[in-house]
Amino acid sequence: MASILLFGATGDLARRMLLPSLYGLDVDGWLGPDVRIVGTARSALSKADFQSEARQAIEPHQSGGLGAKGDVERFIARLDYVPLDASNRDGFIRLSDALDGDNDDVSIFLSTAPGLFAAMIEGLRHAGLTGPNVRLALEKPLGSDLASSRAINDAVAVAFPEERTFRIDHYLGKETVQNVLALRFANRLFEPLWTAGTIEHIQITIGETVGLEGRVDFYDQAGAIRDMVQNHMLQLMALIAMEPPAKFDATAIRDEKVKVLRSLRPIDMQAARSHVVTGQYAAGHQGGKLVQGYTEELGKASDTETFVAIKAHIDNWRWKGVPFYLRTGKRQPERRSEIVIQFKPVPHSIFDAVHVGVQPNKMVISLQPDENIGLTLMAKRPGLDQEGIRLQEVALDLGLANIFSDSRRRIAYERLLLDLIKGKSTLFVRRDEVEAQWAWIDALRQSLADAKVKPLLYAANTPGPSAVDDLLERDGAKWHG
Repeated sequence: MASILLFGATGDLARRMLLPSLYGLDVDGWLGPDVRIVGTARSALSKADFQSEARQAIEPHQSGGLGAKGDVERFIARLDYVPLDASNRDGFIRLSDALDGDNDDVSIFLSTAPGLFAAMIEGLRHAGLTGPNVRLALEKPLGSDLASSRAINDAVAVAFPEERTFRIDHYLGKETVQNVLALRFANRLFEPLWTAGTIEHIQITIGETVGLEGRVDFYDQAGAIRDMVQNHMLQLMALIAMEPPAKFDATAIRDEKVKVLRSLRPIDMQAARSHVVTGQYAAGHQGGKLVQGYTEELGKASDTETFVAIKAHIDNWRWKGVPFYLRTGKRQPERRSEIVIQFKPVPHSIFDAVHVGVQPNKMVISLQPDENIGLTLMAKRPGLDQEGIRLQEVALDLGLANIFSDSRRRIAYERLLLDLIKGKSTLFVRRDEVEAQWAWIDALRQSLADAKVKPLLYAANTPGPSAVDDLLERDGAKWHG
Protein backbone atom coordinates (compact mmCIF):
# COMPACT_ATOMS: atom_id res chain seq x y z
CA MET A 1 0.00 0.00 0.00
CA ALA A 2 1.48 3.37 -1.03
CA SER A 3 1.47 6.44 1.21
CA ILE A 4 2.26 10.12 0.77
CA LEU A 5 3.48 12.27 3.67
CA LEU A 6 3.12 16.03 3.25
CA PHE A 7 5.21 18.07 5.67
CA GLY A 8 4.07 21.69 5.83
CA ALA A 9 0.58 20.52 4.88
CA THR A 10 -1.14 23.65 6.22
CA GLY A 11 1.12 26.05 4.34
CA ASP A 12 0.52 28.16 1.26
CA LEU A 13 2.29 25.76 -1.11
CA ALA A 14 0.14 22.84 0.01
CA ARG A 15 -3.09 24.83 -0.39
CA ARG A 16 -2.27 26.34 -3.77
CA MET A 17 -0.30 23.56 -5.42
CA LEU A 18 0.17 20.24 -3.63
CA LEU A 19 -3.37 19.35 -2.60
CA PRO A 20 -4.91 20.48 -5.93
CA SER A 21 -2.19 18.55 -7.78
CA LEU A 22 -2.83 15.36 -5.84
CA TYR A 23 -6.55 15.83 -6.42
CA GLY A 24 -5.92 16.18 -10.16
CA LEU A 25 -3.89 12.97 -10.18
CA ASP A 26 -6.68 11.22 -8.31
CA VAL A 27 -9.35 12.41 -10.75
CA ASP A 28 -7.30 11.08 -13.66
CA GLY A 29 -6.77 7.72 -11.97
CA TRP A 30 -3.05 8.07 -11.29
CA LEU A 31 -3.39 7.37 -7.57
CA GLY A 32 -4.13 3.77 -6.71
CA PRO A 33 -7.34 3.13 -4.75
CA ASP A 34 -5.43 2.42 -1.53
CA VAL A 35 -3.02 5.38 -1.58
CA ARG A 36 -3.17 7.33 1.67
CA ILE A 37 -2.17 10.98 2.09
CA VAL A 38 -1.08 12.09 5.54
CA GLY A 39 -0.53 15.78 6.17
CA THR A 40 1.55 17.08 9.03
CA ALA A 41 2.52 20.48 10.41
CA ARG A 42 2.82 22.26 13.76
CA SER A 43 -0.81 23.39 13.66
CA ALA A 44 -2.93 21.47 16.15
CA LEU A 45 -5.64 20.48 13.67
CA SER A 46 -7.87 17.45 13.79
CA LYS A 47 -8.26 15.14 10.81
CA ALA A 48 -11.65 16.72 10.12
CA ASP A 49 -10.13 20.23 10.27
CA PHE A 50 -7.46 19.30 7.74
CA GLN A 51 -9.99 17.66 5.45
CA SER A 52 -12.09 20.81 5.60
CA GLU A 53 -9.09 22.97 4.64
CA ALA A 54 -8.26 20.56 1.81
CA ARG A 55 -11.83 20.71 0.53
CA GLN A 56 -11.59 24.51 0.36
CA ALA A 57 -8.30 24.23 -1.53
CA ILE A 58 -9.62 21.92 -4.24
CA GLU A 59 -13.19 23.24 -4.51
CA PRO A 60 -12.27 25.97 -7.03
CA HIS A 61 -10.66 23.34 -9.25
CA GLN A 62 -13.71 21.10 -9.10
CA SER A 63 -16.09 23.97 -9.77
CA GLY A 64 -13.83 24.91 -12.68
CA GLY A 65 -14.53 21.57 -14.31
CA LEU A 66 -11.98 19.19 -12.77
CA GLY A 67 -13.84 16.14 -11.54
CA ALA A 68 -17.21 15.89 -9.85
CA LYS A 69 -18.45 16.10 -6.27
CA GLY A 70 -17.93 12.37 -5.91
CA ASP A 71 -14.26 12.77 -6.90
CA VAL A 72 -13.82 15.42 -4.22
CA GLU A 73 -15.28 13.20 -1.52
CA ARG A 74 -13.20 10.21 -2.61
CA PHE A 75 -10.05 12.33 -2.45
CA ILE A 76 -10.94 13.85 0.93
CA ALA A 77 -11.45 10.36 2.33
CA ARG A 78 -7.79 9.62 1.58
CA LEU A 79 -6.59 12.38 3.88
CA ASP A 80 -5.35 12.10 7.43
CA TYR A 81 -3.51 14.59 9.61
CA VAL A 82 -0.93 14.30 12.41
CA PRO A 83 0.26 17.43 14.29
CA LEU A 84 4.03 17.38 14.67
CA ASP A 85 6.70 19.31 16.51
CA ALA A 86 9.90 18.52 14.59
CA SER A 87 12.00 18.93 17.73
CA ASN A 88 10.17 16.00 19.38
CA ARG A 89 11.50 12.76 17.90
CA ASP A 90 8.74 10.67 19.39
CA GLY A 91 6.14 12.70 17.50
CA PHE A 92 7.30 10.99 14.33
CA ILE A 93 6.12 7.67 15.73
CA ARG A 94 2.56 8.95 15.35
CA LEU A 95 3.25 9.51 11.68
CA SER A 96 4.34 5.92 11.30
CA ASP A 97 1.27 4.80 13.23
CA ALA A 98 -0.96 6.77 10.83
CA LEU A 99 0.43 4.54 8.08
CA ASP A 100 -0.55 1.46 10.12
CA GLY A 101 3.11 0.52 10.22
CA ASP A 102 3.17 0.07 6.43
CA ASN A 103 6.41 1.79 5.40
CA ASP A 104 7.12 -0.22 2.25
CA ASP A 105 6.19 2.46 -0.30
CA VAL A 106 6.27 6.00 1.08
CA SER A 107 6.74 9.32 -0.73
CA ILE A 108 7.66 12.21 1.58
CA PHE A 109 7.32 15.83 0.48
CA LEU A 110 9.34 18.11 2.76
CA SER A 111 8.17 21.72 2.50
CA THR A 112 9.61 23.20 5.67
CA ALA A 113 12.33 25.64 6.72
CA PRO A 114 15.79 24.27 5.82
CA GLY A 115 16.85 24.77 9.44
CA LEU A 116 14.51 21.93 10.38
CA PHE A 117 15.84 19.42 7.85
CA ALA A 118 18.35 17.76 10.17
CA ALA A 119 15.73 17.32 12.92
CA MET A 120 13.25 16.02 10.34
CA ILE A 121 15.68 13.43 9.04
CA GLU A 122 16.52 12.26 12.54
CA GLY A 123 12.83 12.01 13.41
CA LEU A 124 12.09 10.00 10.27
CA ARG A 125 14.95 7.63 11.06
CA HIS A 126 13.69 7.21 14.60
CA ALA A 127 10.24 6.27 13.28
CA GLY A 128 11.55 3.83 10.69
CA LEU A 129 10.53 6.08 7.78
CA THR A 130 13.84 6.02 5.89
CA GLY A 131 13.77 2.48 4.49
CA PRO A 132 14.77 1.41 0.97
CA ASN A 133 11.30 2.12 -0.44
CA VAL A 134 10.95 5.59 1.06
CA ARG A 135 11.60 8.60 -1.23
CA LEU A 136 12.18 12.17 -0.04
CA ALA A 137 11.32 15.30 -2.04
CA LEU A 138 12.90 18.57 -0.93
CA GLU A 139 11.32 21.93 -1.74
CA LYS A 140 13.55 25.00 -2.06
CA PRO A 141 15.28 26.92 -0.65
CA LEU A 142 18.06 24.35 -0.31
CA GLY A 143 20.47 26.67 1.43
CA SER A 144 21.54 30.25 0.92
CA ASP A 145 25.01 29.51 -0.48
CA LEU A 146 27.22 26.56 -1.39
CA ALA A 147 28.27 25.85 2.20
CA SER A 148 24.73 25.79 3.62
CA SER A 149 23.50 23.76 0.63
CA ARG A 150 26.19 21.16 1.27
CA ALA A 151 25.26 21.04 4.95
CA ILE A 152 21.62 20.34 4.04
CA ASN A 153 22.57 17.70 1.49
CA ASP A 154 24.93 16.05 3.98
CA ALA A 155 22.17 15.90 6.58
CA VAL A 156 19.77 14.36 4.07
CA ALA A 157 22.34 11.88 2.76
CA VAL A 158 22.69 10.30 6.21
CA ALA A 159 19.33 8.59 5.63
CA PHE A 160 18.48 9.11 1.96
CA PRO A 161 20.98 8.22 -0.77
CA GLU A 162 20.98 10.25 -3.97
CA GLU A 163 18.71 7.83 -5.86
CA ARG A 164 15.97 8.37 -3.24
CA THR A 165 16.42 12.15 -2.91
CA PHE A 166 14.25 14.31 -5.17
CA ARG A 167 15.18 18.02 -5.20
CA ILE A 168 12.37 20.08 -6.68
CA ASP A 169 12.55 22.90 -9.18
CA HIS A 170 8.91 23.27 -10.15
CA TYR A 171 9.81 24.86 -13.49
CA LEU A 172 10.99 21.42 -14.62
CA GLY A 173 7.41 20.18 -14.20
CA LYS A 174 6.05 22.65 -16.75
CA GLU A 175 4.91 21.10 -20.01
CA THR A 176 6.74 23.62 -22.19
CA VAL A 177 10.01 23.17 -20.30
CA GLN A 178 9.80 19.45 -20.99
CA ASN A 179 8.90 20.36 -24.57
CA VAL A 180 12.36 21.92 -24.91
CA LEU A 181 13.77 18.39 -24.84
CA ALA A 182 11.25 17.21 -27.43
CA LEU A 183 11.88 20.25 -29.63
CA ARG A 184 15.64 19.79 -29.64
CA PHE A 185 16.06 16.04 -29.65
CA ALA A 186 13.02 14.74 -31.55
CA ASN A 187 13.36 17.09 -34.53
CA ARG A 188 16.28 16.80 -36.94
CA LEU A 189 15.45 20.29 -38.18
CA PHE A 190 16.65 22.22 -35.12
CA GLU A 191 19.62 20.43 -33.61
CA PRO A 192 22.08 21.28 -36.44
CA LEU A 193 21.19 24.96 -35.95
CA TRP A 194 21.67 24.86 -32.17
CA THR A 195 25.23 26.21 -32.22
CA ALA A 196 27.32 29.37 -32.07
CA GLY A 197 27.52 29.29 -35.87
CA THR A 198 23.83 30.10 -36.31
CA ILE A 199 22.61 31.56 -32.99
CA GLU A 200 23.42 35.16 -32.12
CA HIS A 201 22.21 35.17 -28.53
CA ILE A 202 19.67 33.64 -26.15
CA GLN A 203 17.39 35.46 -23.72
CA ILE A 204 15.70 33.97 -20.67
CA THR A 205 13.11 36.18 -18.96
CA ILE A 206 11.01 35.56 -15.85
CA GLY A 207 8.89 38.55 -14.91
CA GLU A 208 6.54 38.75 -11.92
CA THR A 209 3.92 41.42 -11.29
CA VAL A 210 3.80 40.74 -7.54
CA GLY A 211 5.83 42.29 -4.76
CA LEU A 212 6.80 40.60 -1.50
CA GLU A 213 3.45 38.82 -1.09
CA GLY A 214 4.02 37.75 2.52
CA ARG A 215 7.60 36.57 1.93
CA VAL A 216 9.19 39.59 3.60
CA ASP A 217 11.83 37.94 5.79
CA PHE A 218 12.79 35.25 3.30
CA TYR A 219 13.02 37.51 0.28
CA ASP A 220 15.13 40.20 1.92
CA GLN A 221 17.67 37.51 2.80
CA ALA A 222 17.53 35.97 -0.68
CA GLY A 223 16.94 38.61 -3.35
CA ALA A 224 16.29 37.95 -7.02
CA ILE A 225 19.65 36.29 -7.67
CA ARG A 226 19.23 33.55 -5.08
CA ASP A 227 15.45 33.29 -5.36
CA MET A 228 15.20 32.96 -9.15
CA VAL A 229 18.54 32.84 -10.95
CA GLN A 230 20.19 30.16 -8.81
CA ASN A 231 17.50 27.60 -9.55
CA HIS A 232 14.87 28.30 -12.23
CA MET A 233 16.94 30.37 -14.64
CA LEU A 234 20.10 28.27 -14.50
CA GLN A 235 18.04 25.11 -14.97
CA LEU A 236 16.36 26.61 -18.04
CA MET A 237 19.76 27.63 -19.39
CA ALA A 238 21.12 24.13 -18.83
CA LEU A 239 18.23 22.52 -20.73
CA ILE A 240 18.62 24.92 -23.65
CA ALA A 241 22.41 24.57 -23.82
CA MET A 242 23.03 20.90 -22.94
CA GLU A 243 24.53 18.41 -25.37
CA PRO A 244 22.30 15.61 -26.67
CA PRO A 245 22.13 12.91 -23.97
CA ALA A 246 22.65 9.30 -24.99
CA LYS A 247 19.14 8.40 -23.89
CA PHE A 248 16.15 9.78 -22.03
CA ASP A 249 16.93 8.82 -18.46
CA ALA A 250 17.78 10.66 -15.28
CA THR A 251 21.52 9.98 -15.31
CA ALA A 252 22.14 10.87 -18.95
CA ILE A 253 20.12 14.10 -18.89
CA ARG A 254 21.48 15.34 -15.59
CA ASP A 255 25.05 14.49 -16.61
CA GLU A 256 24.69 16.83 -19.59
CA LYS A 257 23.07 19.60 -17.55
CA VAL A 258 25.85 19.62 -14.98
CA LYS A 259 28.46 19.93 -17.75
CA VAL A 260 26.77 23.16 -18.84
CA LEU A 261 26.62 24.53 -15.31
CA ARG A 262 30.31 23.80 -14.77
CA SER A 263 31.12 25.56 -18.05
CA LEU A 264 29.56 28.85 -16.99
CA ARG A 265 32.17 31.60 -17.18
CA PRO A 266 32.75 33.13 -13.73
CA ILE A 267 31.74 36.77 -13.48
CA ASP A 268 34.66 38.64 -11.91
CA MET A 269 34.62 42.12 -10.38
CA GLN A 270 35.15 43.87 -13.72
CA ALA A 271 32.43 41.85 -15.43
CA ALA A 272 30.10 42.51 -12.48
CA ARG A 273 30.15 46.19 -13.44
CA SER A 274 29.63 45.65 -17.17
CA HIS A 275 27.63 42.40 -17.39
CA VAL A 276 25.18 42.73 -14.50
CA VAL A 277 22.40 45.21 -13.70
CA THR A 278 20.53 45.00 -10.41
CA GLY A 279 17.45 46.95 -9.43
CA GLN A 280 14.93 47.50 -6.68
CA TYR A 281 11.33 48.53 -7.29
CA ALA A 282 10.04 51.86 -6.01
CA ALA A 283 6.44 52.95 -5.63
CA GLY A 284 4.29 53.09 -8.73
CA HIS A 285 0.87 52.42 -10.20
CA GLN A 286 0.01 48.82 -10.99
CA GLY A 287 -3.34 47.20 -11.58
CA GLY A 288 -5.07 50.56 -11.31
CA LYS A 289 -3.76 51.35 -7.85
CA LEU A 290 -0.70 52.81 -6.16
CA VAL A 291 1.65 50.13 -4.82
CA GLN A 292 4.43 50.62 -2.32
CA GLY A 293 8.10 50.43 -3.07
CA TYR A 294 10.19 47.52 -1.80
CA THR A 295 11.61 49.28 1.26
CA GLU A 296 8.16 50.59 2.15
CA GLU A 297 6.77 47.05 2.06
CA LEU A 298 9.77 45.81 3.99
CA GLY A 299 9.57 48.57 6.56
CA LYS A 300 13.29 49.38 6.51
CA ALA A 301 16.14 50.35 4.21
CA SER A 302 17.64 47.50 2.20
CA ASP A 303 20.10 46.88 -0.62
CA THR A 304 18.40 43.63 -1.65
CA GLU A 305 17.85 43.39 -5.40
CA THR A 306 14.33 42.70 -6.68
CA PHE A 307 15.53 42.74 -10.29
CA VAL A 308 18.64 41.44 -12.01
CA ALA A 309 19.82 41.17 -15.60
CA ILE A 310 22.97 39.21 -16.40
CA LYS A 311 25.05 38.67 -19.53
CA ALA A 312 26.45 35.18 -19.11
CA HIS A 313 28.63 32.93 -21.24
CA ILE A 314 29.09 29.17 -21.50
CA ASP A 315 32.69 28.39 -22.35
CA ASN A 316 32.49 25.31 -24.51
CA TRP A 317 32.68 24.54 -28.24
CA ARG A 318 28.95 24.72 -28.93
CA TRP A 319 28.37 28.11 -27.32
CA LYS A 320 31.68 29.94 -27.69
CA GLY A 321 30.92 33.65 -28.06
CA VAL A 322 27.12 33.36 -27.67
CA PRO A 323 25.81 35.57 -24.85
CA PHE A 324 22.99 34.31 -22.65
CA TYR A 325 20.98 37.21 -21.28
CA LEU A 326 19.09 36.41 -18.07
CA ARG A 327 16.46 38.80 -16.74
CA THR A 328 14.09 38.48 -13.79
CA GLY A 329 12.30 40.89 -11.53
CA LYS A 330 9.30 41.72 -9.39
CA ARG A 331 6.68 44.41 -10.02
CA GLN A 332 7.04 43.99 -13.77
CA PRO A 333 4.36 45.19 -16.21
CA GLU A 334 3.29 41.60 -16.94
CA ARG A 335 3.74 38.07 -15.69
CA ARG A 336 5.92 36.44 -18.31
CA SER A 337 8.37 33.57 -18.56
CA GLU A 338 10.00 32.88 -21.90
CA ILE A 339 13.11 31.71 -23.70
CA VAL A 340 14.12 33.54 -26.89
CA ILE A 341 16.52 32.01 -29.40
CA GLN A 342 17.79 34.81 -31.63
CA PHE A 343 19.34 33.43 -34.82
CA LYS A 344 22.00 35.24 -36.84
CA PRO A 345 20.97 37.12 -39.99
CA VAL A 346 21.48 35.58 -43.41
CA PRO A 347 25.08 36.15 -44.53
CA HIS A 348 23.95 38.07 -47.63
CA SER A 349 20.53 39.42 -48.61
CA ILE A 350 19.54 39.35 -52.25
CA PHE A 351 16.52 41.55 -51.56
CA ASP A 352 16.44 45.30 -51.99
CA ALA A 353 16.95 46.98 -48.63
CA VAL A 354 14.76 49.88 -49.79
CA HIS A 355 11.81 47.66 -48.90
CA VAL A 356 11.41 45.79 -45.64
CA GLY A 357 14.80 44.31 -44.86
CA VAL A 358 15.43 40.68 -44.07
CA GLN A 359 15.05 40.18 -40.33
CA PRO A 360 16.86 37.39 -38.47
CA ASN A 361 14.74 34.40 -37.47
CA LYS A 362 13.68 34.10 -33.85
CA MET A 363 12.21 31.29 -31.77
CA VAL A 364 10.16 32.17 -28.70
CA ILE A 365 9.37 29.46 -26.15
CA SER A 366 6.69 30.84 -23.83
CA LEU A 367 6.28 29.18 -20.43
CA GLN A 368 3.72 31.46 -18.80
CA PRO A 369 1.09 32.78 -18.72
CA ASP A 370 0.48 30.82 -21.95
CA GLU A 371 2.54 27.85 -23.06
CA ASN A 372 3.53 28.18 -26.69
CA ILE A 373 6.38 27.77 -29.16
CA GLY A 374 6.65 30.34 -31.94
CA LEU A 375 9.06 30.97 -34.80
CA THR A 376 9.37 34.14 -36.88
CA LEU A 377 10.19 33.76 -40.57
CA MET A 378 10.48 36.08 -43.56
CA ALA A 379 7.80 35.69 -46.25
CA LYS A 380 6.79 37.51 -49.41
CA ARG A 381 3.84 39.84 -49.05
CA PRO A 382 1.04 38.92 -51.47
CA GLY A 383 0.47 41.20 -54.44
CA LEU A 384 2.10 42.59 -57.57
CA ASP A 385 5.12 44.80 -57.22
CA GLN A 386 7.22 46.03 -60.14
CA GLU A 387 10.05 47.13 -57.87
CA GLY A 388 10.84 43.71 -56.45
CA ILE A 389 9.63 41.32 -53.79
CA ARG A 390 8.28 42.91 -50.64
CA LEU A 391 9.04 40.96 -47.51
CA GLN A 392 7.24 40.73 -44.22
CA GLU A 393 8.12 39.03 -40.96
CA VAL A 394 5.48 36.42 -40.09
CA ALA A 395 4.99 34.28 -37.02
CA LEU A 396 4.43 30.55 -36.97
CA ASP A 397 2.86 29.61 -33.63
CA LEU A 398 2.27 26.06 -32.52
CA GLY A 399 -0.58 27.20 -30.28
CA LEU A 400 -0.14 24.29 -27.88
CA ALA A 401 -3.39 25.06 -26.07
CA ASN A 402 -5.30 24.70 -29.34
CA ILE A 403 -3.40 21.75 -30.76
CA PHE A 404 -3.82 19.82 -27.54
CA SER A 405 -7.21 21.22 -26.62
CA ASP A 406 -8.36 17.78 -25.53
CA SER A 407 -5.67 17.71 -22.81
CA ARG A 408 -6.10 19.40 -19.47
CA ARG A 409 -3.54 22.04 -18.59
CA ARG A 410 -1.87 20.67 -15.50
CA ILE A 411 -0.19 22.24 -12.51
CA ALA A 412 3.57 21.62 -12.76
CA TYR A 413 3.52 19.85 -9.39
CA GLU A 414 1.24 17.15 -10.79
CA ARG A 415 4.05 15.82 -12.96
CA LEU A 416 6.60 16.14 -10.15
CA LEU A 417 4.42 14.46 -7.53
CA LEU A 418 3.59 11.61 -9.90
CA ASP A 419 7.28 11.09 -10.72
CA LEU A 420 8.09 11.14 -7.00
CA ILE A 421 5.48 8.45 -6.35
CA LYS A 422 6.84 6.38 -9.25
CA GLY A 423 10.47 6.97 -8.27
CA LYS A 424 11.41 8.69 -11.55
CA SER A 425 14.06 11.35 -10.97
CA THR A 426 14.65 12.79 -14.48
CA LEU A 427 12.83 16.06 -13.74
CA PHE A 428 14.48 16.56 -10.35
CA VAL A 429 17.81 18.24 -9.62
CA ARG A 430 20.84 16.20 -8.65
CA ARG A 431 23.21 17.29 -5.89
CA ASP A 432 26.11 18.11 -8.22
CA GLU A 433 23.80 20.34 -10.27
CA VAL A 434 22.74 22.27 -7.18
CA GLU A 435 26.32 22.71 -6.05
CA ALA A 436 27.50 23.85 -9.48
CA GLN A 437 24.69 26.43 -9.49
CA TRP A 438 25.59 27.68 -6.03
CA ALA A 439 29.31 27.87 -6.84
CA TRP A 440 28.59 30.21 -9.77
CA ILE A 441 26.05 32.28 -7.81
CA ASP A 442 28.34 32.66 -4.80
CA ALA A 443 31.14 33.95 -7.02
CA LEU A 444 28.72 36.32 -8.77
CA ARG A 445 27.42 37.76 -5.51
CA GLN A 446 30.96 38.18 -4.16
CA SER A 447 32.01 40.03 -7.32
CA LEU A 448 28.98 42.34 -7.03
CA ALA A 449 29.92 43.06 -3.41
CA ASP A 450 33.59 43.67 -4.28
CA ALA A 451 32.55 45.98 -7.14
CA LYS A 452 30.14 47.78 -4.79
CA VAL A 453 27.28 47.36 -7.26
CA LYS A 454 24.07 48.67 -5.72
CA PRO A 455 20.50 48.17 -7.00
CA LEU A 456 19.15 50.94 -9.21
CA LEU A 457 15.61 52.10 -8.51
CA TYR A 458 12.84 51.41 -11.00
CA ALA A 459 9.17 52.29 -10.68
CA ALA A 460 6.71 49.48 -10.11
CA ASN A 461 5.02 48.37 -13.34
CA THR A 462 8.11 49.18 -15.44
CA PRO A 463 10.55 46.71 -17.04
CA GLY A 464 13.43 47.54 -14.69
CA PRO A 465 16.20 50.14 -14.56
CA SER A 466 16.99 51.88 -17.86
CA ALA A 467 20.52 50.45 -17.70
CA VAL A 468 19.11 47.01 -18.47
CA ASP A 469 18.54 48.06 -22.10
CA ASP A 470 22.18 49.14 -22.39
CA LEU A 471 23.24 45.61 -21.49
CA LEU A 472 21.98 44.41 -24.88
CA GLU A 473 22.27 47.59 -26.93
CA ARG A 474 26.04 47.56 -26.45
CA ASP A 475 25.95 44.29 -28.38
CA GLY A 476 23.59 45.61 -31.06
CA ALA A 477 20.63 43.66 -29.64
CA LYS A 478 17.46 44.43 -27.74
CA TRP A 479 15.15 42.63 -25.34
CA HIS A 480 12.22 40.72 -26.78
CA GLY A 481 8.79 42.06 -25.84
